[in-house]
Amino acid sequence: MVGRADPTQAWVSFCQHRPRECHIDLSQPARITLTPGTWAALTQVNERVNSSILAVTDQDHWGVLDRWDYPDDGLGDCEDIQLLKRKLLVQTGLPHRALRMTAVIDDQGQGHAVLMVLTDQGDFVLDNKRNAILPWRWTGYTFIKREGTSGKAWVALGDQAAPTVTANR
Repeated sequence: MVGRADPTQAWVSFCQHRPRECHIDLSQPARITLTPGTWAALTQVNERVNSSILAVTDQDHWGVLDRWDYPDDGLGDCEDIQLLKRKLLVQTGLPHRALRMTAVIDDQGQGHAVLMVLTDQGDFVLDNKRNAILPWRWTGYTFIKREGTSGKAWVALGDQAAPTVTANR
């Protein structure tokens, strides 16, 4: 981590509408113990959400450039899909604090959002572009910033400028 980073405006709006989703509970662990059961939950949720949500741009879906929300109608872009994964993983008992929304530059050079799972065996990425859960270094992405674990501020993960829009799908 390099330092503090500003979240996207779409994240700020999401937090204003759903403050519980952005609250950091410092009593929760910042990292989870990666057990076979935890891995199974991660894999199941990742594959289920990837297969059930149709990826569409915010422009096509909502008529706006960038909006973060749950894909309750079965449509959403990458950050919407990751938010749903996080919600479902929290429902399985995983600590919200260890499941961090993360902005990256993908292999196409586009802004993209993934869910980073902080574990005692390294940080892993859930992605709507693949069902495989990979260590963050194996994704081929450039990591820009993610939610912090100790407050509302995001943390910079590199020295590249962040895109103003997280993703197109």
